Amino acid sequence: MARPTEFQGSFLSRISIRRNQIVSMDVNHEHELEELEYFQKHVAERFSELITSPSPHHSSSSLSDAAAVSHPSDPILSIPWLQNLLDVFMSCEAEFKAVLSTTQISKSQSLERVLPEMLDRILKALDLCNAVVNGIDSVRQSRRLAEIAVTALKQRPLCDGSVRRAKRALTSLLIGLNADERRDRNSGGSGSSNQRRTTSRSWSFGTRSNVTGGGSYGQVVSKNWSATKQIQAMVANLVLPRGAEASGPVMPVYIMSSVMVLVMWVLVAAVPCQTSSILVAPLPLPKHQSWASAAVNIQERIGEEMKRKEKRCGGGGGLMEEMQRMEKIGLSLMEFAERFRYPADEEEEAEVAEKVDEMEEICRGLEVGLEDLQRQVRQVFHRLVRSRIEIVSVLDQAPAI
Repeated sequence: MARPTEFQGSFLSRISIRRNQIVSMDVNHEHELEELEYFQKHVAERFSELITSPSPHHSSSSLSDAAAVSHPSDPILSIPWLQNLLDVFMSCEAEFKAVLSTTQISKSQSLERVLPEMLDRILKALDLCNAVVNGIDSVRQSRRLAEIAVTALKQRPLCDGSVRRAKRALTSLLIGLNADERRDRNSGGSGSSNQRRTTSRSWSFGTRSNVTGGGSYGQVVSKNWSATKQIQAMVANLVLPRGAEASGPVMPVYIMSSVMVLVMWVLVAAVPCQTSSILVAPLPLPKHQSWASAAVNIQERIGEEMKRKEKRCGGGGGLMEEMQRMEKIGLSLMEFAERFRYPADEEEEAEVAEKVDEMEEICRGLEVGLEDLQRQVRQVFHRLVRSRIEIVSVLDQAPAI
């Protein structure tokens, strides 16, 4: 029979072990709270930069002189601003992985639930990156059409043949930019602009696709693919954590998922992509939380741009700032081409020359800017592929933790 002192020693030992476990849990929880607070602060600061500071990508060649004067920082949805947005996304993603690396996933059932959901969002984001990469190619085509019009309208003396060449290029340009969508709708047209706008390629990785080897572009064609539907699917089960989860490891996953959805939505809004309808605000961000304040501001401002374009020409196309300026100038030049009679009025010809110069400046900016933007979207694509591999690895190791 065991002596009373043995029972006492065993009991005290169990108490000591339990006390150490509680202390360890408290220390881990405090560390998680510190990591969460730092991550939220990082997200808040980086997104605030997008609405307050000039872009390091800014170049005098990327914007017209007039635009550079009127905007102390890069206009929202301009190419330099979009490059900054992608910089912010990759910065937040790096911080998120740092937070995730300190989390004990096996001790959080909620985390084991939301991380697979995040993996699915990453797959959809990969699809969207592909769509944006190909959408940028369509903007290049618009630039080429604008350059044809510029070359034709720079001919002197300006004659009927040059103006006809410019008019043909401008017609195709405005169809591509959807500026004539309202005219087609009002005239009961056959929707040629819609046919021109719809691309023949679309992308879908699916849950069984091989994204462990670095990923590739344009894997599977699907006629029903829609950028809008992809974003809606990303948001479907994205719910703000409440109660104890709001201060636990689930919160960084929610924040990073929200950032991912917002960034993909902005890209799809800016660059012409295969989509079923004009996009609306993708998700109800918690504006009362500090990390989301600037993101809400961005979402609201882009929503206003959408409403303005919807009112002006029935929506459609991309909201990229350079494209909108190209569309505005293109409409003005088209009006000139339609009423042109040789010889041109000298005063009107001088006014047109100014617009042609501005269009030429936009084309020069797009030539370099689109290449840089496309390269950066590809970088995001490969970063997401690596992140997915790392999260899968963490989940696979969870039972052994």
